[in-house]
Amino acid sequence: MVKKEAKTGAQLATELEARKGTKPSPGTIYPALKDLVEKGLLKVNTNKAYSLTSKGKQELETGLQTFCTLFSDFNEMKGSCCK
Repeated sequence: MVKKEAKTGAQLATELEARKGTKPSPGTIYPALKDLVEKGLLKVNTNKAYSLTSKGKQELETGLQTFCTLFSDFNEMKGSCCK
């Protein structure tokens, strides 16, 4: 969610609620964000908005490539069984 633009923890929680139907508590989201900052995957600006670091962008790309490799035949399987 922070790939395109920086977002605050509150904005992330609201977006997660819209996507998943439940809003994570501050006790859930802020420790996760802190951990990602400590790992160098996210950075936080003076407005407390989080964005990806270069390392975070690289990790995201690697994760997406892995996902696509693992599930590359998903659409093919879906097409054959859902005709």
